Amino acid sequence: MTDPIVARIEANPKYHELKRKRNGFGWLLTALMMVAYYGYIGLIAFDKSFLATPMGAGVTSIGIPIGMGVIVFTVLITAIYVRRANSEYDRLTAEILKDVAQ
Repeated sequence: MTDPIVARIEANPKYHELKRKRNGFGWLLTALMMVAYYGYIGLIAFDKSFLATPMGAGVTSIGIPIGMGVIVFTVLITAIYVRRANSEYDRLTAEILKDVAQ
């Protein structure tokens, strides 16, 4: 038994547009995150000497800012997704609900 409201939402072309845009963008950000994270893990596994290279005369190695960069990148792509979700995806969702309510 299918709810008629759900059926109307699934029949709405804007719903399919929303799904397509959201899924495509989500997969893009997922791929970028995987490259950043597994790239860093790959460096740890296969080039420890590079990550252990000291920066200047201090005791901080190159691995520290690269690791912090991965964390900052994670926060950045999360913020990008949230901004897009709060603007474009929420607008499309509101339009879909308005169309279905009529």
